Amino acid sequence: MSKNILCLKGISKAFGGVHALDNVDLCVKEGQIHCLMGENGSGKSTLIKVISGVYQPDSGEIMLNGNLYHKLNPAESVRQGVQIIYQDFSVFPNLTVAENIIFGQTVAEKQKLTHNKKKRQNAAKIAQEIGLKADLSEIVENLSVAEKQMVAICRALLNDAKLLIFDEPTTALTQKEVKNLFALIHKMQKKGVSTLFVSHKLEEVFEIAEEFTILRNGKKVITTDAASITREKFIFYMTGRQLSEKQFVMNVCKTGDPLLEVRDLSMEGFYKNVNFSLYPGEILGIVGLLGSGRTELALSLFGVKPADNGKILKNGKVIQITSILEAMKNRIGYVPEDRLSEGLFLPQSINWNVGIANLKAYSGRFGKLEKKKMEQVSEEYVKQLDIATDNIDKASKFLSGGNQQKVVISRWLSCNPDIMIFNCPTVGVDIAAKYDIHDILRKLASKNMGIIIISDDIPEVYANCNRIFVMNKGQIIKELENVETSEEELYALMSSNS
Repeated sequence: MSKNILCLKGISKAFGGVHALDNVDLCVKEGQIHCLMGENGSGKSTLIKVISGVYQPDSGEIMLNGNLYHKLNPAESVRQGVQIIYQDFSVFPNLTVAENIIFGQTVAEKQKLTHNKKKRQNAAKIAQEIGLKADLSEIVENLSVAEKQMVAICRALLNDAKLLIFDEPTTALTQKEVKNLFALIHKMQKKGVSTLFVSHKLEEVFEIAEEFTILRNGKKVITTDAASITREKFIFYMTGRQLSEKQFVMNVCKTGDPLLEVRDLSMEGFYKNVNFSLYPGEILGIVGLLGSGRTELALSLFGVKPADNGKILKNGKVIQITSILEAMKNRIGYVPEDRLSEGLFLPQSINWNVGIANLKAYSGRFGKLEKKKMEQVSEEYVKQLDIATDNIDKASKFLSGGNQQKVVISRWLSCNPDIMIFNCPTVGVDIAAKYDIHDILRKLASKNMGIIIISDDIPEVYANCNRIFVMNKGQIIKELENVETSEEELYALMSSNS
């Protein structure tokens, strides 16, 4: 039986009277892949910072490699073999691949970051071991997201990592890159390296985990073997709610002109000859890997990157969408892939973020803003979409990912659209929020709104779209009804070389 490399007992941590962690236990065995799960605010990040020595627990014990600590500092945590691969990877974009890999070792040895032959050989050896093919002389900012992650892993292994902690590692990765990461984790496991995998993506953790620990509201709910828990039980332990999701069925007959029709739409270098139709009350899915042209298609439909050729029809009439303003005039709304950089004004209030796209509706005489009217609309959507806040004047940056996404959705709903395009609608939100957003989409469809979901999240599209189009290399290669396909078929089509 493997011994524990990490064992936490009775860990508690409070901030200003709020208990972020309350008597939490966690053990990770040598060579084990252990998943730490929980919704936003469950205490996952605080627990990671306790393990890394950034936070000192108010009470409890930390055992690392058999050594007992009541308090742990970052330097000692690293000496004991703890390495964290953060969501943003914490690489230096202006340094080379080799310099990034040897950086931690160089700092630990209190040396200068110089280009000596031995250090470069060490970097090359570890890069070869894990399959990093990037040129060691390449500047890191020029690498892909997956390559940057591999650079961070190389740096951790060069620092003699015994326990690798991955904090939401797959957020910006494609399905293929996720598979490669999991293969790498299994490869490191064979060398005795333990992994603590922090995520809220069910499909991924059930694929990779040997054991789960689930936190909720700062407390440990359960630790269990992956093989002995069902998805339904897992979701209940995480959320405290009984959540289930049946496949979406369109309740409206497709008669008359489509709400939206695309004919031979093309954009040079991104997609070509795209054809599809969208009917009122329909949720249509477009799936494809990054680079398939799916995002560019979404941006064309919203006027951000207009198409070069082809036609767009609404209710049987040709329309021009060469700008966002034209898309809005045609009552089309768009929820972008990255709400933080493209969707929200983070320092601004919920009220301002909801109202910003429809200021004309709140303008009185002489163009003066009628603040009360705008506040009433914001309050209405906070209630309607169940946005967790006690004040619409709260800055959006203080909301959870799921609530931030609801604010972006509220903005476009306040413009009274009859078509909504969602680009990866639940990226970076926890399980309960994901179900809530899916419920919002279905309710909008029940009111005869036309919905388009563009994503590479196959389970999401499969469950929520009545028709699914697969994009590959800029073309739609297949149209399928959700009841006549499977997740496996969609994965295969999306990843094919056709």
